[in-house]
Formats: sequence, structure tokens, C-alpha cells
Amino acid sequence: MTKGELAQAYFLEGYNCSQSVFLAFHEELGLDLSTAAKLSSSFGGGMGRMREVCGAVSAMFMVAGLKYGYDDPKDYEAKKEHYARIRALAEEFKKKNSSIVCKELLGITKPNGDAPPEKRTEEYYKKRPCPHLVKDAADIVEEFLL
Repeated sequence: MTKGELAQAYFLEGYNCSQSVFLAFHEELGLDLSTAAKLSSSFGGGMGRMREVCGAVSAMFMVAGLKYGYDDPKDYEAKKEHYARIRALAEEFKKKNSSIVCKELLGITKPNGDAPPEKRTEEYYKKRPCPHLVKDAADIVEEFLL
């Protein structure tokens, strides 16, 4: 099973986009499932349903940070390299999906972040590109970083 397929499976279990991608890599990152799910839970719905940066994209960046990020604030070369890596991941996702912004990916013109998360029904999955988006994000991470 590819990381993309695994991310899709997590999404279809009910995890949000960010969790789905991040959970696909939790073992490689040395995190247990619960910790990884909690850590990535805030980024679903484009960050708490604000429909900003797609949660799947945020998870790509979190995986990259844990795998290759820097921790010395004075290491400007590491920072430069890491930010370039993040931009490359974003560009690859944009090539496949035209945007990294949740509301644009979903075709939402007036996001209602106050609305409760929708129940995961067959109808929900028919109208959402999210299973495809989490697969793309996890495949990109697997290809570029691992």
C-alpha cells in the first residue's frame, strides 16, 4: 500500500485531511497514532474549518519539518534550505491541484467556519475532492522526502 492509499484510507475512516496525511507517516516519524492524530487535528478544514491552507498541504509541511526541519534559530542556511523544500512541496501540489488553499480546492466562495463539521456520508464523499487531495499530498511527500 502506498502512503497515498494509506492517507485515503485514514480519511475514509473519518480523520480530517491533515490527520490523514500525517498519520500515513507517523511510524517513520517515531510518533504513536494518537499523538500524531492530536498534533495534526487542528489543521483540518483549512485550519479549524477557516478554509485557508489545505490540511493535507499543512501535513506535508509537518512531515517535512519533522524529517528535515531545523532547530537552531541561527542556522540560516538550514532555514533557507528548508523553506525551499516547503515551497517545492507546495508547487508540486499546485501542479496537480491548482491551489493549496482549501476554499479554492473545494470551490467555496463564502466559507462558514462556524458551521459544524459535516457527517461523513456517501453524499459527502461524492461532493468532496478530499480523498484525492490527501492521496496526492501523501504521494508527493513519499516521492520527494522519503
